[in-house]
Amino acid sequence: MTTSHEAPSALPAQRRKPLGPVGTTVAAHIQRLQQGYRQDRPDAVATLARIRRGAGKSAGALPDLWGLTGTEQLYAGITDWPETRTTQAEEAVHIAVTLWALHQQSHRGADMHVPAGPELGSAVRRLMPDGELDEPIRKRFVRAGTASSVDILAQRLRELVLLLRRGAIPLDYGLLSDQLFRWQQPEGQAEIHRSWGRSFHAYRPPNTEKAKKPDTTATDKDLS
Repeated sequence: MTTSHEAPSALPAQRRKPLGPVGTTVAAHIQRLQQGYRQDRPDAVATLARIRRGAGKSAGALPDLWGLTGTEQLYAGITDWPETRTTQAEEAVHIAVTLWALHQQSHRGADMHVPAGPELGSAVRRLMPDGELDEPIRKRFVRAGTASSVDILAQRLRELVLLLRRGAIPLDYGLLSDQLFRWQQPEGQAEIHRSWGRSFHAYRPPNTEKAKKPDTTATDKDLS
C-alpha cells in the first residue's frame, strides 16, 4: 500500500489539545479493531462488516451494533454527565467508529485511523494535489460544514469518507470524535467549522504527492 499520504497534518500534533473522554475511547477501541482487521482475524473482519452498516445512521438505528462500537467503555469517565451530554457523547462515538469501519474496508495494508494524523480539512485537501481546487470535492466538504443536524452531518461525512477510502487517505478518528461531540454543543459548530476550514486552507502537499493524483472519482456504487 502506498504511503504517499502519510505526511504530517497541516496542524502539527503538538499544537492539538489532548483527547477528551470521547476521543480517548474512540481511539483505543478503533486501534484494537484495526489491529485485528489488518491481521485478518475472522472475528475482527466480521465485526467491521457489521459496524460499517451503521455509517451515516444515528446511534440508535441499529440495535445489532450494541456492544460493538465501544460506547460502553465511555461510561467510566462520564458517570456524572447530564443526559443530554451523555447522548451527545454516544452519538459522537457511534458516528466516528462506524465511519472508520467504512473507511478501513479493503485496506488490509494500511491504517485508516492514524493517531495525531490528518484532521478532516487537511485530509479532504489531500484529495486535491498540486494546490488545485476540485470543485465537486470542495462542494461535498462545504455540504458537511452546512449540515443542520448531527444526523445530516453523519450522512455527509459518509460521502467524504468514501472518497478518502478511494484515495487511501487516513484520518485521526479520535480527534474527529471529539469534534463531533463538541459540534453538538452550544457554539460548538462554529468552533469545529473554523478548525476544519483552517486545516483545509493550511495544508500544503509535500513533493512526494505531486507526482500522483489520488483516485477520487466517486461512482454510484461507492456512494451507496
